[in-house]
Amino acid sequence: MGADHGPRHRRDGRPAAARKDSSAIAATRPAGPAAEQPSSGPRRNEAARLAVLNATDDLLVERGFEGLTIEGIAARAGVAKQTIYRWWKSKVDILYDNLVLDAGEALAWPEPAGGTGYTVTELRGYLHRFAAFLAEAPAGRVLQALVGHAQLDARTAELLHDGFLRELRARDTERVRACLAELDPRTAVADEEAAALLDTLLAPLYYRALLVRGPADPAELDRQLDQALRARTA
Repeated sequence: MGADHGPRHRRDGRPAAARKDSSAIAATRPAGPAAEQPSSGPRRNEAARLAVLNATDDLLVERGFEGLTIEGIAARAGVAKQTIYRWWKSKVDILYDNLVLDAGEALAWPEPAGGTGYTVTELRGYLHRFAAFLAEAPAGRVLQALVGHAQLDARTAELLHDGFLRELRARDTERVRACLAELDPRTAVADEEAAALLDTLLAPLYYRALLVRGPADPAELDRQLDQALRARTA
């Protein structure tokens, strides 16, 4: 990906090391084989670890993936390169930890109100959040960078697809299936049907973010969802 010289994305105006919650760092890696590969070794200085994560976010926006280096991250974070390599094998692993940590919050599904099941309202809200995530959020830029690099690097592809994307899709498929079941309790909904609907809704968002390079129209998102649901019940 080329360099992007847009505004830096300080989330809250605080110093870089204060922007991520250290209590969430341990939960940044999903379960499975991909969870065991990067980011190993001592974790004695969480302030330095957070500084590295936030510096990586900033430099990706400023310089793009190709311009992102361990040397640059170390200089921006104020740590030694050896400190970074103690925790991560490469810049890809730092980006991956950032993605999992930030997406866990940005792409969360809120618990349904009143103890009811997931509804189309929750699905509609998720589509809008996902579109904003890809187009505007720092972690969305990270996802785009990793998707691009995964086309050229097998290890990045395995880490991204077998870890983050597989688990995200499985969770979202379950949520969509619940939404469809709530919409028509009389009809059984298979996982395959829910996954197909999810792909139909999310594919245009990836296309726009990765190729068209522009934000999605919220009204168009609503139309696409309504059209997909009408086609299912037709």
